[in-house]
Amino acid sequence: MKRITLILTLACLILTLMVSISQAGEGQLVVQGSTTVLPIAQAAAEVFMQNNSQANISVRGGGSGNGIAALIEGTCDIADASRPMKVKEILLCQKKGISPVPHIVAMDGIAVIVHTSNPIQGLNIEEIKDIYTGKITNWKELGGKDLKIVVVSRDSASGTFETFSKIVLGGKKVKPEALAQASNNTVATIVATTKGAIGYVGLGYISNTVKALPVNGVIPEQETVVSGKYPISRPLYMYTDGAPQGTAKDFLEFICSEEGQKIVEEQGFVPLTF
Repeated sequence: MKRITLILTLACLILTLMVSISQAGEGQLVVQGSTTVLPIAQAAAEVFMQNNSQANISVRGGGSGNGIAALIEGTCDIADASRPMKVKEILLCQKKGISPVPHIVAMDGIAVIVHTSNPIQGLNIEEIKDIYTGKITNWKELGGKDLKIVVVSRDSASGTFETFSKIVLGGKKVKPEALAQASNNTVATIVATTKGAIGYVGLGYISNTVKALPVNGVIPEQETVVSGKYPISRPLYMYTDGAPQGTAKDFLEFICSEEGQKIVEEQGFVPLTF
């Protein structure tokens, strides 16, 4: 009799443990990708977990390409991306049995930034293209100081780079001497500490440590992105494998809610409800 009681007790303990593990798994969420979307995802995850004690959300960057690759390999639940998926990524999804679903969570403008001491008051798309492809190499060619231009760009895994390349460079290659960086933050840091530097970052990374230039005479800000006047604008995405379920569904609904979009705005980006 004691043996039967012991077996039943152990069975109950195992069942309780299995339920606890299952419930913990249901609340687990891994979000990975774009460093542009990263501050939105981090801030939203923090508030979401405060409001949902069962949720456990891990957020990391690495770039849009890395996030999408992680979704395809099944190592993340949500891939942050500052660009649409490429054809080759969609084909790879099909091969792996992944059904990518894009969710637009915010809008953004890619701001062209220089050191705060730079007297240049603005650039047009063609001038920016000439700088990044190496045709213009000194600020004096643009009416500025006699100072070599230090070109700071993003690496190839970056969705920001993809958008910038498409809109500004028209597919032309960035000069080989450009300093390729893995995140918006490192671009902003280099520009803030290098007098001759030029770089580009998402709106959320503009601060008083750098100078954001008007492009084609238009200032990079919420109103000009919403109106379509600012020429280097784009939506920001979160991708899921199929329609989101469980915690992923709840988290995405939260980001697109009024409270979530306030977080988007607080992070310096353009809310969908602006």
